[in-house]
Amino acid sequence: MHELGIVKHVIKTLHDVANENNVRRIGSVTLEVGEVSGVVLDQLVDCWNYFREKDPLVKGAPLFVERVPAVTFCTSCEKEYPTVAHGKTCPHCGSTETYLLKGNEFSIKQIEAEVNEDA
Repeated sequence: MHELGIVKHVIKTLHDVANENNVRRIGSVTLEVGEVSGVVLDQLVDCWNYFREKDPLVKGAPLFVERVPAVTFCTSCEKEYPTVAHGKTCPHCGSTETYLLKGNEFSIKQIEAEVNEDA
């Protein structure tokens, strides 16, 4: 379960951002997760819910996940298509000269935070 390591890394990144921006508490976190990134969303959320209660910076903060659909581009016919439905073979021309345009990403999209006003 690599979701455990992912959540630990996200929380470390949140601490780095908090230190750089005088943040006292994280209110919520929104992630963008690609459809073919290999991340299991249920496990990711379970790990988040476990670790957020152990860390004062993110305690109680909800995690929102936006799924990025996987899209593949065919270099033969220059058309895009949904990756999961068709895989590496282009449904338009049958070519396998294709590459993934998007859908493998994992990023922190948004952080809602409370800032220390007195510093």
